[in-house]
Amino acid sequence: MTDTTANASPLSGNVLFYGKPEPLSIEAHSKLGVDPVEQPYNFAASTNIVPLTVTEFAPSALSYPVIFVGDARQPVAVMGLRQGENLFIDDAGAFKTEAYIPAYVRRYPFVFANDEAEKRLILCVDRDAPFIKEGGATPLFVDGKPSPYVEQAMEFCNNFEQERQRTEAFVKLLMDLDLLETREAVFNPRNADGTSGSPQKIAEYFAVSEDKLKALPADKLAELRDNGALGQIYAHLVSLLGWDRLIAIAFQKAAAAQPTAGNA
Repeated sequence: MTDTTANASPLSGNVLFYGKPEPLSIEAHSKLGVDPVEQPYNFAASTNIVPLTVTEFAPSALSYPVIFVGDARQPVAVMGLRQGENLFIDDAGAFKTEAYIPAYVRRYPFVFANDEAEKRLILCVDRDAPFIKEGGATPLFVDGKPSPYVEQAMEFCNNFEQERQRTEAFVKLLMDLDLLETREAVFNPRNADGTSGSPQKIAEYFAVSEDKLKALPADKLAELRDNGALGQIYAHLVSLLGWDRLIAIAFQKAAAAQPTAGNA
């Protein structure tokens, strides 16, 4: 169950990117609106991993390594090699034109929070979003009701919630089948004389084990094929080839910054 009205019940939820999420209400936000966005994705510029839903594995695989992290084995897109660095967002707050933009990013500044007392989801808005302003060009409420902009946001967040639940079921399936293993992403540098340098570990994460996948009984493989999970698994595995591309982008960015630093 979802709602756009606030109450005094305690709220909880995952709010990466959100500095001050508030339950959306006519009482608190009737005068607010959205102005044109000059730096649309600047809020994600200091995040190197972004959560994904399972249906996003295939489009994300064209741009990023798709890995699993944490105790919950949350699937994420890797957008940078270091914390605080997103290699796919430029100084103008825009995504690289060829890069897939995850739904987790596109739903901002809206997000659902859990109303534990009422067992429902409440639509929240980030009051720290710089483009949410009093008298903004696109209002949040019209004639005392949520505006078409908010209604569209509600529909998007509803769809996202459904995909999030589907993703949890997918991850549970992988864990039940014991398909995940710990892996490392390693960079092999070259010395000045052209010889190979010492390997450097840049990430440790969880990924599907191809050996474990191959060892599954035929009926389990058929089940994964029929429910669509096998295709998502292969998209995840293919995406892991993207570590080298990510390293190359990091080096390109560092090289481009050197002349500027030298002239400072």
